Amino acid sequence: MGLGGISVWQLLIVLVIVILLFGTKKLRSLGGDLGSAIKNFKTSVREGENTDNDDVSINHNNDNSTQTTEKDKTSS
Repeated sequence: MGLGGISVWQLLIVLVIVILLFGTKKLRSLGGDLGSAIKNFKTSVREGENTDNDDVSINHNNDNSTQTTEKDKTSS
């Protein structure tokens, strides 16, 4: 017995059918496209995290500047 009740022979039969339907060139290009899509997604997520960190520091700096002006107004 293999993965989740699927035997190795059943997996091989499905693999052969997929190869016959699509061909090796189509599967190779599909795999390359899928790999580049995953790579682009990961870089976008990393850039998004960096942008979020920059936004937090900018907001933090803006909060400090407004606090100083409020203190200046009350002390004047």
